[in-house]
Amino acid sequence: MKRILFTLVAIATIALSCFSQAPEGFKYQAVVRDAGNFILTNQAVGMQMTIQQGSIGGTTVYQETFTPSTNSYGLVNLEIGNGTVVSGDFTTRDWSAGPYFIETAVDVTGGTSYAVMGTSQLMSVPYALH
Repeated sequence: MKRILFTLVAIATIALSCFSQAPEGFKYQAVVRDAGNFILTNQAVGMQMTIQQGSIGGTTVYQETFTPSTNSYGLVNLEIGNGTVVSGDFTTRDWSAGPYFIETAVDVTGGTSYAVMGTSQLMSVPYALH
């Protein structure tokens, strides 16, 4: 009886694990400040995230926008891969063809006149999707 029960549990575990998959996105968090270096609290902002391949300023392979609101600490939480797509397809990105860089641009008025804040290399987080 124990053997049958163990077999059923093993089959159920294997069957359920077949349905699991990696999430199509990764988290991004930032504190938003204005030109005077003051933290923007409880305010709508526009953000544009661009993934570039090869080098800083390299080929744009994916771009999306967000319209989050900052919290009382000026913090915004985004999930790259789940914004409003401007170009590219996040789900078909070949992460093994890196290096990849992420460029962050912000419009502190909540619009779409983005100012580039910086670019940094993506290290290990999205590569877990590979």
